[in-house]
Amino acid sequence: MKSRLSIALAAILASTTTLIAQDLTHDVDRAAKKAGHATKVAAKDTARGTDTAAKDTGHATKVVAKDTAHDTDKAVTKTAHVSDVAGKDTAHATEKSAEKTGHFAKKGGEDVGHGVKKAAVKTLDVLK
Repeated sequence: MKSRLSIALAAILASTTTLIAQDLTHDVDRAAKKAGHATKVAAKDTARGTDTAAKDTGHATKVVAKDTAHDTDKAVTKTAHVSDVAGKDTAHATEKSAEKTGHFAKKGGEDVGHGVKKAAVKTLDVLK
């Protein structure tokens, strides 16, 4: 009877172990499938997030480039205007300076001519 009881107990223990192993295998398989699915979903979300971030970065770069170009254009326009004004001021000052120089040269020439005339008159007076 002991041997029958041992055999029965061994059979029950073996079938229980097999059932537990099958249940454990099933649970591990489900967990692996869930982990694989979660990994797949996370990879898709990451790819979408990366794509969105790249698009946002590209857009921001484009906006900054446009703003920089616009500001550069404004700066060039202002610089050209300032250069134009400075050039006009310089030309005006040069013209005034030339007029004054011409006036002084004319006046100096007149003074020299007057002095030569006086000297000639004195020379004639002395020669007479």
